[in-house]
Amino acid sequence: MLLRVRVTLPDRPGALGQVARTLGVAGADIVQVVVLERLGGRAVDDFTVVWPGAARVERLLAGLAAIPGVQVDGVWKAIGAPVSGGHDAELLAQVAANPADGLATLVDAVPGLLAADWAAAAVVPADWAARSGAARPLPSEPAVAYASWRAPSPLQLPEITPLRARPLSGPEQTRYAIAPFGRAGLVLVVARTDEDDLPAAAFHITEVDRVAQLVRAAAVILGDRLDTAAVPTPL
Repeated sequence: MLLRVRVTLPDRPGALGQVARTLGVAGADIVQVVVLERLGGRAVDDFTVVWPGAARVERLLAGLAAIPGVQVDGVWKAIGAPVSGGHDAELLAQVAANPADGLATLVDAVPGLLAADWAAAAVVPADWAARSGAARPLPSEPAVAYASWRAPSPLQLPEITPLRARPLSGPEQTRYAIAPFGRAGLVLVVARTDEDDLPAAAFHITEVDRVAQLVRAAAVILGDRLDTAAVPTPL
């Protein structure tokens, strides 16, 4: 199976190689390495690895934990290797080429870009943040404009107001990245969930920024179409 492993490690010569060797000794075949952050003498790296299905992930985690200064931030299953930013322009070109289905194209593609489980475009009523959970009548609940195929049904969203790009943690160990389109209360929600005792990592700020940039660009391309992108279905 394909795993994504996020580690924080000392930003010094040899540290990355030590992590890579440990992954190899544990039985992982590295497919891709993405550097998310280098700051203050520390680095945050994502490794996408092929992991033998019969092997216990605990062995991999124990090996990484034995490296001085290394912290495992998350391990989760990935459908495919996360793709680089060069694919963002290709995605936006697809949105521009077929704007009638542009929102669906964006929502379906984003999970693959970020090794996430699912994504959804939700319409958030203007008064949602002002109401308590018990007092919210159904018409003032968020509604789904479009959801990717792995999104749960019914869809339960965290408190995503105020509408600004940021990471969130929700119930049942779900991690979210959200980014507003800037019109009609429409917001893109991307999610990762724990599975088989594998703790998925929270969305890094660079991942949130990437989602926000895609959403802003798509909003410019789609314009008024976002106001009538779909007839929302209540959550």
